Amino acid sequence: VLISVFGKGVLITGDSGMGKSEVGLELIRKGHVLVSDDRVDVKRVHNDIIGFAPHLLKGLLELRGIGIIDVMRMFGASSMLDEARIDFVVYLEKWQDGKAYKRVGMDETSFMNVLDIEIPQLVFPVKEGRNLAVLIEAAVTDFNLKERGIDAGAEFDERVYNYILAQTKES
Repeated sequence: VLISVFGKGVLITGDSGMGKSEVGLELIRKGHVLVSDDRVDVKRVHNDIIGFAPHLLKGLLELRGIGIIDVMRMFGASSMLDEARIDFVVYLEKWQDGKAYKRVGMDETSFMNVLDIEIPQLVFPVKEGRNLAVLIEAAVTDFNLKERGIDAGAEFDERVYNYILAQTKES
């Protein structure tokens, strides 16, 4: 699924059955914009990767248990984009107990290579009760803030460092 969230192209990937289309539907319902569902075609334009829907699939979203829905008819013309730059990838993976997932202050950015362009990738563990649409919105907002030089994780690391330094000086 490729969807524009707060103006950033987010490619949602993962194994079949992970809920990619359902997350896309929730994001559309919240006012974000669908580019493509099951298949995203890509082209390289200079140093950008542009994603778009194949003509036959444009505007359609497949939901297990419901079938195919027409996004434009359900949500209006503003719910669709012809194409979008892919700014980052969200990979949905089944939650694995014991696996170390990204936590506060950890900067372990991975990348997906698409047509020789490295695109930042986040791994979201899928577990019952997690609101993935809200998490994707938070990730996009954090991405936008980092582009402006505001990094909450780095600021937290600095606070911890300064606290430890102050405690050491007091001892």
